[in-house]
Amino acid sequence: MYRLKMEVVTAIAAWAFNAVCNPLPDSPTWASGLCPRGSDDFKALAGNLSSTAKVYFPGSGEFTNATTRWSVLDEPEVNVVVVPGTEQDVSAIVKYANKKDIPFLTYNGVHGTLTSLGKMTHGIAIFMDQLSSVEVAEDGKTATMGGGTMSKVVTDSLWAAGKQTVTGTCECVSLLGPALGGGHGWLQGHHGLVLDQFVSMNIVLANGTLTTIDATSDLWWAVKGAGHNFGIVTSVTMKIYDIQHRDWAIETITFSGDKVEEVYQAANDYLVKNGTQSADVTNWSYWMNVADADPNNPVIIFYIIQEGVTSVDIIYTEPFHKLGPISVTPESGTYKDLAGWTSIAVDSPPCQKMGMANPRYPIYLETYNVPAQKAAWELYANATRGSSPFNNSIFMFEGYSVGGVHNIGSSSSAFAFRSENLLAAPLINYYPAGPERERAGTSLGQGLRDILFKGSGRDDIRAYVNYAHGDETPQQLYGSEAWRQQRLRALKEKYDPAGKFSYYAPIP
Repeated sequence: MYRLKMEVVTAIAAWAFNAVCNPLPDSPTWASGLCPRGSDDFKALAGNLSSTAKVYFPGSGEFTNATTRWSVLDEPEVNVVVVPGTEQDVSAIVKYANKKDIPFLTYNGVHGTLTSLGKMTHGIAIFMDQLSSVEVAEDGKTATMGGGTMSKVVTDSLWAAGKQTVTGTCECVSLLGPALGGGHGWLQGHHGLVLDQFVSMNIVLANGTLTTIDATSDLWWAVKGAGHNFGIVTSVTMKIYDIQHRDWAIETITFSGDKVEEVYQAANDYLVKNGTQSADVTNWSYWMNVADADPNNPVIIFYIIQEGVTSVDIIYTEPFHKLGPISVTPESGTYKDLAGWTSIAVDSPPCQKMGMANPRYPIYLETYNVPAQKAAWELYANATRGSSPFNNSIFMFEGYSVGGVHNIGSSSSAFAFRSENLLAAPLINYYPAGPERERAGTSLGQGLRDILFKGSGRDDIRAYVNYAHGDETPQQLYGSEAWRQQRLRALKEKYDPAGKFSYYAPIP
């Protein structure tokens, strides 16, 4: 078996060094002029793919564009990119990879940062870029999205039809990447998580079978929260809703670090309110360096977002105005402006791929522990101010409305943390410069999370899988209840006994 694997790896590597060859006869456009010579097996795969499928090899711009990741820490390594043109193509690629015992990994928005991805040292990238579509059903109650559709495409397409649904907040990530691990979004206070909108999906299983599943399948529970471990979703049908409010407003309130205790006490008192905050109000904050606000120290950027209004209600903003902020910036617009206001639009700096490491260290919280916020601020500020290699690092605090999430039973899906009110995550941003810097970055991220964990008074960290670093346990990612772990392992053994899907937060 080892010899066979090495022969396959050698063959794949050899393909990559063929600079020019004729397009594959079975599919004139498939190879884009780049194809392996002397590979009858690979030509056989081409014969099973649609005429719109493509392949990219190292050295081509298309390969680089498809495989360049948002975070360069522990990146997976692949030798070839295959771009399916149809859902059936995904099935054919997986069957081929299984037959040749070649690892494969789905590529979409390439924002996953788990260190477990680095365990992939060779193989096929299945780039879902061409499976992008949004089709609204005639009854206007559901829409079907292709497996490679980006969040912004979903938002814009539905908005044009007078509809919307819960998607991830960041425009430059895919719809399904976040959804399969939960999917927090601006509308979750009304409708729940992204995965709570699932009606049915087409999914390619580990054996290459393309099948349709819904709530009648035992796999349905697992794909809603641990879906990265069970297949490649080629399309999904989701609930959609009429647009209720076209008007949205935000206040961006900037504070110096000496206000950290007062800011988060006010957030507890007037916004979080032990998880009872209004469904139309969201609070977010970033700790970051902003030279225009303070050239020498990081600052707190605090957002209060409200739907259905053209200015945020003073009952939410006045307590923060009284704290003496550096600045207050009110804005109004529509739902489509939210990503730009919070610096996670397609053209925002955090969405750019700049060759930096971007590990995150997430933790769910019930409330802001004010002394812990103060201790974390001191560590963060000292580590990131001035010329520190980590001075682009951000500490994110996401305080979505949670009623729609809390209202759905916790046993309904593999997503285990429905009772939580807040999501915090330091994002340690730096240019790689050897093991010492990597260790320092890891120490900083873990240290910040540990401060909040100790302040939570809990027995174990509860971590959001879509932000995970890779050092978390299955219990920390998927829930510590024994029945959850047993159910996940049983389903993994049934649907993926060979561990084909084992690079993203794997289930052991």
